[in-house]
Amino acid sequence: MALEIVLITGMSGSGKSVALHALEDAGYYCVDNLPPELLGAFVALEHKHHGNRVAIAMDVRSAASLPQVPEALQNLRAQGITVQSIFLDASTDTLVRRFSETRRRHPLSNDDSLVGQHALVQIIEIERELLAPLREHAHVIDTSVIRPAQLQSYVKSLVAVTPSTLLLVFQSFAFKRGIPVDADYVFDVRMLPNPYYEPQLRPLTGRDAPVIDFLRQHEEVALMQRHIEHFLAHWLEVLARSHRSYVTVAVGCTGGQHRSVYLVEQLAQAFGERWRVLRRHRELDDAKSQ
Repeated sequence: MALEIVLITGMSGSGKSVALHALEDAGYYCVDNLPPELLGAFVALEHKHHGNRVAIAMDVRSAASLPQVPEALQNLRAQGITVQSIFLDASTDTLVRRFSETRRRHPLSNDDSLVGQHALVQIIEIERELLAPLREHAHVIDTSVIRPAQLQSYVKSLVAVTPSTLLLVFQSFAFKRGIPVDADYVFDVRMLPNPYYEPQLRPLTGRDAPVIDFLRQHEEVALMQRHIEHFLAHWLEVLARSHRSYVTVAVGCTGGQHRSVYLVEQLAQAFGERWRVLRRHRELDDAKSQ
């Protein structure tokens, strides 16, 4: 069996430990904070002693050698090794809050005590710049408003998909909880007829038959779906030719329960025959994880 490597990178405080735990549960041999210059030798050693599935976490603590990582991953792929790269991100406000709550020191802080909020924001922005090359070549998961159980589920579903052609992730969300920072494309569907204002439909979701029937009665909904499909049908081919591995398409409505969920389900079905597709419903998944 071919060796499978999952590389977890991302912002400090974004949930890398949670992601590693999920991969460990999925049967991966996991190691945290591996220096990038040891990647090749480590992979060879672990393939010999721990089997075919290895997960590695790297972060800004190895800042000086992080520029080596993209080339090292290319070398591994050239050897026939399957490599998936996942980058965990979160908004700056979220990261500041998490550091404040846990009283952890940021890895880039030279002070042994927690830095002030203004200084912490500056450090986080420096970290974003240092990690930008890794983010560019990875599948990004925004952990700002999702629970650890959701993140574990997302990571497990991601590594369960065979990495061959482009992976297309459709995600519904609520604008009132913020736009996902991991989205490559964002479509706003708040102008469409809203099932929320129908009392019998309010407690349902865009996956329930009565809501589906309601939305299919409105030509504006069908027109929006056709427009999104036409846009993606053209540009996904272009992205695939440029060797993109992951594309996240976010569809947002007010509450993330009806219209965006419906359209994500329809789009995933429409593109599922051509591309590898994953569905995520941020607000519904959050409710299930509580």
